[in-house]
Amino acid sequence: MNLRTLTPLLVSLMTGIPSAVLAQTAEKSAAQAPSTVQGIAPLPGQPNLLASGVPSIPPELRKRVLQYLESRAANLMDVSRDGKQMLIATRFADTNQLHVVEQPLGARFQLTFTPEPINTARFLPTDANILFFLQDVGGGEFFQVFRLDRRNGRSELLTDGKSRHESLSVSDDGRWLAYGGTGRNGKDTDVYVAPTDNPKQARRVTEAEGSWLPLDFSHDGSKLLVMQFRAADDADLHVIDVKTGERRQLTPKEGKGSVNGAALTPDGKSVYLVTDRYGDFAALYKLDLDKAPPSSEPPSLTKSIRWNVESIELSPDGKTLALETNEDGYSRLYLMDTKRGTLSPVEVPRGVMGRLTFPSGRSDVLSYALSTSRSPMDVYQVDLRTKKSTRWTRSEVGGLDTSTFVEPELVHYKSTEGVQVPAFLYMPRERKGKVPVVIVFHGGPEGQSRPNLSTFNQFLAVELGMAVLVPNVRGSEGYGKAYRAMDDGVKREQSLADIGASLDYIASRPELDASRVGVYGGSYGGYMVLATAAFFPERIRAAVDVVGISSLPTFLQNTQAYRRDLRRAEYGDERKPEVRQVQERISPLNAVERIKAALFVQQGANDPRVPQSEAEQIVKAVRARGADVWYMLALDEGHGFGKKANRDTVTMATFLFLEKHLGAPSSTTGSIR
Repeated sequence: MNLRTLTPLLVSLMTGIPSAVLAQTAEKSAAQAPSTVQGIAPLPGQPNLLASGVPSIPPELRKRVLQYLESRAANLMDVSRDGKQMLIATRFADTNQLHVVEQPLGARFQLTFTPEPINTARFLPTDANILFFLQDVGGGEFFQVFRLDRRNGRSELLTDGKSRHESLSVSDDGRWLAYGGTGRNGKDTDVYVAPTDNPKQARRVTEAEGSWLPLDFSHDGSKLLVMQFRAADDADLHVIDVKTGERRQLTPKEGKGSVNGAALTPDGKSVYLVTDRYGDFAALYKLDLDKAPPSSEPPSLTKSIRWNVESIELSPDGKTLALETNEDGYSRLYLMDTKRGTLSPVEVPRGVMGRLTFPSGRSDVLSYALSTSRSPMDVYQVDLRTKKSTRWTRSEVGGLDTSTFVEPELVHYKSTEGVQVPAFLYMPRERKGKVPVVIVFHGGPEGQSRPNLSTFNQFLAVELGMAVLVPNVRGSEGYGKAYRAMDDGVKREQSLADIGASLDYIASRPELDASRVGVYGGSYGGYMVLATAAFFPERIRAAVDVVGISSLPTFLQNTQAYRRDLRRAEYGDERKPEVRQVQERISPLNAVERIKAALFVQQGANDPRVPQSEAEQIVKAVRARGADVWYMLALDEGHGFGKKANRDTVTMATFLFLEKHLGAPSSTTGSIR
């Protein structure tokens, strides 16, 4: 569907965004050319997807890929108070929409039918017929808060339709709704609280510089935990009196650390906090509100676990704390007896967990989502008495036999300065001689590649016979705060050595062909792709950059205002001459004369994080040297590709590109532009 061809009134009716806002957006779009790249044109039948230099997709490749593109997942949004309804986001048409499942492996009953995806939603605990959700338009990430009444199927816009909102939270007593929003000045994110019986009457309970986000209400709704976020390694926890607005900081003003999770006890007198403030890994602590911030380091409740605690959920009766840990990329689930402080593991499939949540009215069951390397994200419920899990959803993978999928090997290899890079290696089962390799870099930079299902990786390994190396280079989350900080600011220059280490590791494996290597990555991973092409030009043949950074200074200057200071904390402040000098030196745009690999750039026109200009300046600079560059631009996408039709086309084009340059050349005729 092409939103640009619809009237603002019609789109308003479909999305809930005020028609005046949409009209202004349409006028601005009409006055500007969609791209500065010469020769770019819409694809046949997909007017919102523009391409330049991209060959047509051969029918035989399209047929091979089709089933892999039909994989879907069930992402857990919430569970009803009685634990008998699971609210999930899954895709049956073009985008993720909200569904309810009312029994294990029961039918998925669809609640929303909109052209834009929905990936955050909560039940009103006192009435499961009422939902609150976040939704944006065109991937721009200016999310709005909506209220859905399941009795009539109608959604109502609750926010202003133009500022950005995030982090929905609803109190267990059903009285209060909280979220973060940039309505005050478009730059800072404040916390808003609204009564659920009159949710348009929201009031700001924080009004300060930076990013402030709600985390958890007390059981009676009188208190709200709020995080002040500056960077992944620098956040503070505050508690706010919902009625008076009085705010008090709970973490020490000295020093810094992360806030990975927090939960108030039912009596409202204590808070469980997950932070790496007191050690290299994020651990669990309990703070007495009357004595917070603590004058000395509190005792860790998870000192037996030398990995990050990633998330926590406290049962309504306060007797059980569920916590998920990230152990070398794999999730583990533990239950803590809060009275005794004892931890007991819960057996779950070996994979990666999503959301954990207790029903607000029950303490005997816990719902969670989980994906493995061979199965998509699905929803489970564990009985705390027996510790047995019941599967509630079984998501399809295009009818494929997933037993043929590859289980990755966890490997580690040396880089400079004593760094050991952890990585997952997917090897094709059937191979004759050395196989080509695709390195897949994650985004973030403080992201982490983990062994959940990637049909992209599986197609490369199973169908194209390529190995896939997925490294977690220094700066990645999951391996302690010292490792995460190794690429901060000007230290990013040293982190590029991990690219060389990855290429050296490929050369060290006799079954891998170091002469046929490609790189793929999105966002910061896209920067790593371009950096590989620019600074290791002799060692790769193909590079696929998805919404990636081509110049660190121009990225920081042009990213949305609400993100700029957060990103400066990670990349360094480009306004400082000594910092900018390093950023310029390691920016691929300034080394285009060295790029030899074939290049494929993919971009969303509405990307608020890495703007379209980052893609187009590298495309034009490399093409100016006479190189053949493929470029695809989605007019209705932002930071990535959320709509199935767009995602399918760019994915097939990516496989065509990689097969052409790393495998046997594909026979193609014609061109889509």
